[in-house]
Amino acid sequence: MMGNMKQVTAAIIVSDNKVLLARRDEGEKLSGFWEFPGGKIEGNESPQSCLERELQEELGLETKAYEVLAESQYHYEHGSFYLLALRTEIIGGEIELNVHDAVEWVSINELMQYKLAPADIPIAEKLKKTF
Repeated sequence: MMGNMKQVTAAIIVSDNKVLLARRDEGEKLSGFWEFPGGKIEGNESPQSCLERELQEELGLETKAYEVLAESQYHYEHGSFYLLALRTEIIGGEIELNVHDAVEWVSINELMQYKLAPADIPIAEKLKKTF
């Protein structure tokens, strides 16, 4: 098992060859960094139900999460994370910003021009190869 590695989910929401990125608000961990939105798996949630819950809480979106597209591991000062990036679709709701100060639909080729959270960089690189 992963020991005390926290499992975290991230949404890969693609529309017209663009993917949704969100920027962490001031006062949040990793403030100012862009990320694929998501959050920590609680208890015995599945990655899919975790992601659907987090996107509802963080962005006010109703979503459906599918298979894992990419994985990455990252060690921050505040802990070690195992990140699962899942293909996700928006099925309802309007974007509202609760822990972010901006969202953008970014062309997959331009992902690396954003200041991505370190754990999200390998995911972005994998996406570039896949799409």
